[in-house]
Amino acid sequence: MATLSSIVLAAGKGTRMNSPLPKVLHPVAGGAMISRVIQAVRGCGAEEVRVVVGYGEALLRQYLEPQGITCCKQKEQKGTADAVKAADPASMGDHILIMNGDHPLVTSNHLQEAYRKFLENDCELMVLTAELDNPGSFGRIVRHGGSVKAIVESKDASAETKQIKEVNTGIYIVTRNALEKYLLQIHPNNQQGEYYITDMVSLCIEAGEKVVAEISNPAVAFGVNTQKELALASKALFREKAFQLMEAGVMIIDPENTYVEADVEVGPGSILYPGSFIKGRSVLGPFNVVEPNAFIQDSTLGQSVQVRAGSYLEKAKVGDQVVLGPYARLRPETEIGNEARVGNFVEMKKVKFGAKSKANHLAYLGDAEVGENTNIGCGVITCNYAADKKKYLTKIGSNVFVGSDSQMVAPVEIADDAIIASGSTINKNVPAGALAIGRSKQVNKEDYAKKFRGDN
Repeated sequence: MATLSSIVLAAGKGTRMNSPLPKVLHPVAGGAMISRVIQAVRGCGAEEVRVVVGYGEALLRQYLEPQGITCCKQKEQKGTADAVKAADPASMGDHILIMNGDHPLVTSNHLQEAYRKFLENDCELMVLTAELDNPGSFGRIVRHGGSVKAIVESKDASAETKQIKEVNTGIYIVTRNALEKYLLQIHPNNQQGEYYITDMVSLCIEAGEKVVAEISNPAVAFGVNTQKELALASKALFREKAFQLMEAGVMIIDPENTYVEADVEVGPGSILYPGSFIKGRSVLGPFNVVEPNAFIQDSTLGQSVQVRAGSYLEKAKVGDQVVLGPYARLRPETEIGNEARVGNFVEMKKVKFGAKSKANHLAYLGDAEVGENTNIGCGVITCNYAADKKKYLTKIGSNVFVGSDSQMVAPVEIADDAIIASGSTINKNVPAGALAIGRSKQVNKEDYAKKFRGDN
């Protein structure tokens, strides 16, 4: 059975991006542009992927090679055919998929369908095309009697040829034998003095090889060359994800202003408000409510969770029927138990917060364990960072009441059913059921205020 390999072209600088970052590493809807292309290529069955690099080679290698991608350097940017040659196609599979690394809207479904048509037509070369109302700078597909005859670059096209609306998407599927044979015959006979892979179409046709131009979805032709196009690509992908979620039973108030990345899962019956941003591998169960401007990254939420406006969750785990915020912050390794309440301007870092416990406002808990049904008052702080520059654990049991404006200096343990008086600084363990008072003695000095102000 024939094997499929892929060459992804990513050597260009992307001058019009006006950015020091290699173009294909710019993020589109949360993921590097080239990662979306590679995902699509692998999804259509390519057993090997080689990426041709040039500008920003070190960064691209650092990003791609840990993913099992082979990087091949194009020493000089002398055109697409030269870039393909740099990938050493002679050592690849029977069939080779060639495409650009700056087409983030291409999906594995697009490529699977194209490869199916390639096999069905039993051709040596297939060019994937699209029909655009405004073809702009795309190369035009020239046909005769319905069959493709050539691809003419826009820079080299006549006025008549520029009227053609069918364009080259830059995606090709070719047999390895044909690629080896005709790649060497391409010459820089154009205004730019570059080696165009598009010339292989004419070479194959002249040699009597079967060449097919297959019309695909216009999204396949969308390439990113500017920051504006980058934003448009992200917008399109976010919109597509929103529509997918809505079809699965998620209520999204305004799909145009809700941002959910591709790998996120949201359960049916959930409501996402405008401005919410859900990233990474977050998983939200059913019947969640995410209010405006909430930010959730790589976090897991149970069912019937309320994430109120302006809250920020990062690598957190949240149980069922929890209420967060508004303006709560959960930092990495924080776990919130069922039916707990984490209110406005409460920050937690590396905390296990028990079921039905409450921290309703203005508190910081770091490196702490809190039992069930415990109340954390306003202004409470766990002092977890010590003079030795190490962080220590605070343990607070179940059914504990911690009064407002209290500080717990770790390492310290507060046992079940204890009460911490407001305004206390606790640096010793508190037994179960005890009342702990850690205040300095109050002293009132009569008439001192008058002397301080210099009053007679």
